[in-house]
Amino acid sequence: MPQVGEKAPDFTLYDQNGQKISLSDYRGKKVALYFYAKDNTPGCTQQSCGFGERAAQFEAENTVILGVSKDSIPSHQRFAQKYSLPFSILSDPELEAIKAYDVWQEKKLYGKVSMGVVRTSFLIDEEGVIIQVWNKAKAALNPQQMLDYLSADN
Repeated sequence: MPQVGEKAPDFTLYDQNGQKISLSDYRGKKVALYFYAKDNTPGCTQQSCGFGERAAQFEAENTVILGVSKDSIPSHQRFAQKYSLPFSILSDPELEAIKAYDVWQEKKLYGKVSMGVVRTSFLIDEEGVIIQVWNKAKAALNPQQMLDYLSADN
């Protein structure tokens, strides 16, 4: 998993509107990059809505929010519209960014082992360097934790 102080792996994916987006497009701004398992599941919805509710505050901190899951573009379109999410949600069905950030891991649920996305968030600075990582982030707390970190001006 990329660590604090390392260059964030670049990627190019499509958002819910079919727009091609690369991490490097956002040089000069900070990026709140969060990986989540699946659209319309309770924790992922809570986390995404938390970012949506705080979008103006992130913008005031010169920070762009990008969500990533392996869901399809049409799934992301429905999810973003349903919850009025004002930021890009990127579709990664080939697991390009998900594997580059090492968030595709073994998960255990009720004794069953499977591979999936472990909820993880990265704060990336204006030069593309990771400045903070929240591994196994808590859905309800993560958006505010990231905003608190930004506003503390670390």
